Amino acid sequence: MIKVLMVCWGNICRSPIAQFVLQDMVNKRGIAEEFHIESAATSNEECYGGVGNPVYPPAKSVLKRHGIGTPDNELGVDEKRARQLRRDDYDKWDYIIGMEQLNIGYMHKILGGDPEGKVSLLMDFTDTPEDIDDPWYTGDFDGVYEQIKRGCEAFLTELGY
Repeated sequence: MIKVLMVCWGNICRSPIAQFVLQDMVNKRGIAEEFHIESAATSNEECYGGVGNPVYPPAKSVLKRHGIGTPDNELGVDEKRARQLRRDDYDKWDYIIGMEQLNIGYMHKILGGDPEGKVSLLMDFTDTPEDIDDPWYTGDFDGVYEQIKRGCEAFLTELGY
């Protein structure tokens, strides 16, 4: 089983979008049983008293416009709650994928480094390596969705799917 953890700052926008886009892709390819996909945050801003906030409504909306998080393709979008990345996550995941360079720096600090080369930037799998800007600030949820979709497709191609 290939274990993938998507990571962004708060785990309410980009990393949940990436989690559910990738889950949708592997489901539609009939390879879901080969993957375990989740997401986490580098910050604890969206986690209060051990209970994380749900996926941010505009992020949920962009997923729904693309058929993800709908009654016939829910994938756990409504149940998803933010959680912070922990040092022990390093041993649990095969791929720990950040959305922007800032995330990568914090991921290395939280994880205590990356001796096995598990940490990467999502868009580094594409031919246009770049950060995925935080739509919390830009408001561009559609653009972020498209970037994440390209990144997830490229990631699956890299894995031979």
